[in-house]
Amino acid sequence: MPAYPDHANNDLLERIPLSARVVLDVGCSTGALGAAYKRLNPRARLLGIDKDPVPAALAARRLDQVAVVDVEHDPLPFTLDRPIDCIVYGDVLEHLSDPWPVLRRHAEALSDDGSMLICVPNMQHWSFADRLLRGTWKYEPDGLLDETHLRWYSLETMREGLEAIGLVPHEVSPRVFDAASAQEFAGMIAPALTRLGVDPAAYARRATPLQYVWRVLKQPRQSITVAANMLEPVGGVSHVRVVYPLQAMRSDPTVQTRFVSSGDINVPAGDMPRIFVLHRPTLAGDRGAAVIRKLLADGWVVVTEFDDHPDHFGMLNADDELAFRGVHAVQTSTPALAAILRTRNPEVMVFPNMIRVLPEVRNFLDPQVMTLFFGALNRERDWAPLMPVLNEVAEKAGGRLRFRVLHDQGFFDTLRTPHKQFTPTCDYDTYLALLGQCEISLMPLEDTPFNRAKSDLKFIEAGACRVASLASHIVYGDSIEEGRTGLLFHNAGELRDRLLRLVAMPELARGLGDAARHYVAGERMLAYQVAPRIAWYRSLWARRAELNSALHARLMEMPLLPNAASAEVGAMP
Repeated sequence: MPAYPDHANNDLLERIPLSARVVLDVGCSTGALGAAYKRLNPRARLLGIDKDPVPAALAARRLDQVAVVDVEHDPLPFTLDRPIDCIVYGDVLEHLSDPWPVLRRHAEALSDDGSMLICVPNMQHWSFADRLLRGTWKYEPDGLLDETHLRWYSLETMREGLEAIGLVPHEVSPRVFDAASAQEFAGMIAPALTRLGVDPAAYARRATPLQYVWRVLKQPRQSITVAANMLEPVGGVSHVRVVYPLQAMRSDPTVQTRFVSSGDINVPAGDMPRIFVLHRPTLAGDRGAAVIRKLLADGWVVVTEFDDHPDHFGMLNADDELAFRGVHAVQTSTPALAAILRTRNPEVMVFPNMIRVLPEVRNFLDPQVMTLFFGALNRERDWAPLMPVLNEVAEKAGGRLRFRVLHDQGFFDTLRTPHKQFTPTCDYDTYLALLGQCEISLMPLEDTPFNRAKSDLKFIEAGACRVASLASHIVYGDSIEEGRTGLLFHNAGELRDRLLRLVAMPELARGLGDAARHYVAGERMLAYQVAPRIAWYRSLWARRAELNSALHARLMEMPLLPNAASAEVGAMP
């Protein structure tokens, strides 16, 4: 019985639009690609087609519907209540006798904004020439010389074929696995290439990719660039608010994203819409004015990303502060923050914190042991009043209650139990991995104006990992459904009672974790925010004349900003 590869092609996975509601994987094999995408976008309907019933049987357990048909001869076997948003052909077209009628027919099922992803081998790969020159051309069970390959493609022939059937080749990306061997081969035959009038460097570029991944549109669409800078990653803030959203939007074929430093802001060519996101900027005085002046002069629509109460940062209260008043718009994480920020800039959009991918479940392995996770920055005022109760429960529970503490050495040292582990400040992936090994997550917040503007990120992180939340009613009371997706406490006494219940009833904690994970999968995935984010950025660009006028008026009221910056804003189209 043949072994079927059971892994996702990440170069395809990251290009399936995260806003897609229906995805078709032609040649789905075991369904590994669709299963990986489902963890990013659980709402999507995943369809699969394969000729081989054996891997298709496994795919049917992973995808929403799988059919065993021959795509060259059979129509699409699915009942569709809406058009398909993306059709994927991963290592498929080279097995078809004539792929172009298939693509033309399938394109009819695409939405107007739909796309195709096509991964095909590169017939110009250096190993083909090497084998031909050595006389060792033989078909093999798999790989470039797969014995079932019927077609070969170069960049030119692939592009010509797509355009001939009315599709729009939008982007092509090389898949390179052994660049050193390609360079070595090109170097060895360089004299012959030169004699033939072929540039050796150009040949090496063509001969290095093993495969190409094509992004193909049903019809032309205008692209947009979204660039951002970001703070040094600490505690996942940069990832959740900047890194992951830009990566997610990049899954849309018409969105180009990039991270830049302040001295590396390249302007997109032509009239392409362009948005620049400043992550938690401090822009007071001449330095701030210079940053804003440069961005505005280069035609960017400028957005500040800010997800904390601005009054917590003393310098942001100055009359000349540009972080909010000196930009076109502001994006934040909660309605409470939006209300505060609108006093500085009326153009505010709320994008709640979301989960990028559902992690694999890794907890509740031993029903006799519960591990409580605490990981937060600068939270001593929140946890200190509760520590006597935590130590009381720890003493009663003994070895049945363990603690995993991340970052907060004071919290760890104050715990009077031998059943505890400490991890210093770490990267975000490690943070999530440690959280996912626990059964309870403690989330205390004192009732302060600063805390009331916080987001519920720690709840959805815990929920995604199937960890039961034990949380303050501050902030989390608006998200957690008491007794179903978590437990809330108003004081130390309630914390004691609820924690004792969770330790005594592991099945309760697991039920809370399961329900919270279901809630996150249905409502709080970053995939569900991709389309609204892109739509908002496009709307800002469409309204830039109006936004420029409002920005110009604010800048004229700020005496420390050089008048030249205001003039440049007024001159923008």
